[in-house]
Amino acid sequence: MSSAPRPTIHQHPLAYLLGLEGVALLRAFAGEHDRDFTAARIQDIRDLLDRADEFGSGSDVPVMATARGYDSWAAAYDGEPNGAFPIQDRVLLPLLDALEPGVTIDAACGTGRTSHELVRRGHRVLGFDISPGMLARARVNVPGAEFAEASFTAMPVGDAGADHVVCTLALSHLPDLGLFFGEAARVLKPGGHLVISATRGHFIGSPLYPIIEHDTEGNVGYLPNWRHSTGDYLRAALRHGFVVRACEEPTRPAVTVEPDELPEPLDLTQPPDIWALHPWVADAANAARAGMTALIIWHFQRPG
Repeated sequence: MSSAPRPTIHQHPLAYLLGLEGVALLRAFAGEHDRDFTAARIQDIRDLLDRADEFGSGSDVPVMATARGYDSWAAAYDGEPNGAFPIQDRVLLPLLDALEPGVTIDAACGTGRTSHELVRRGHRVLGFDISPGMLARARVNVPGAEFAEASFTAMPVGDAGADHVVCTLALSHLPDLGLFFGEAARVLKPGGHLVISATRGHFIGSPLYPIIEHDTEGNVGYLPNWRHSTGDYLRAALRHGFVVRACEEPTRPAVTVEPDELPEPLDLTQPPDIWALHPWVADAANAARAGMTALIIWHFQRPG
């Protein structure tokens, strides 16, 4: 069972950097790196602790409602570099190519990125999301789809009303996967297909991975997220009668910090940005994150 997030979490930039060093050392201990690498990581830790005052006292970050965070994120979402998209598309788009055009639900549709791909392939798309800001962008981006405000656990579609359901990069927001799989089973026709992609988190060893966001009023908070195991998906899917057609777990790029990336001054008035922190311990970041699973992508089918 996934852990419940705390109402307020504490994030310290030095803690993240030391954590990366620790993961890199564990991988060296297991045999992935040599004596010199281990000695360099221990020296990094000494240097970081000597400079501890430079990293401030950390930030206490309150929880933020998911819809609030995405309403603010909507304005920049399409223009931000998102490394998950190219990793996902290599696996997802061929799965969409194989779906026979029909009535297809884009559950948690966001700004309509997947809806656009489905419309291009001849589907009648029903897109649902809990964020009005995201839906406003989706209606502009994909005028050929139909959008409405609704949760992916309670979609305004009759029983057996859809040929397919697609849900991309959203199920991490749900602590209990069974709620979604039960709803998908309800709305799908017999023989219908369910295609899912989901992120796998950043924080090794924890089932949680909060996403820091600002709301439209400038308040900062974190959106709760859960890293569900492969078994969590299988148990939820099988319990609701789905059969597995495919499962892929693409990994992140081999290098997290490129050789020419240099650390930049940190904004200690805000919660830590992990992407800005990586260059501070480039070798440790690359070693700690090498081969990490980026996404899990499923193709299920409802028998019929």
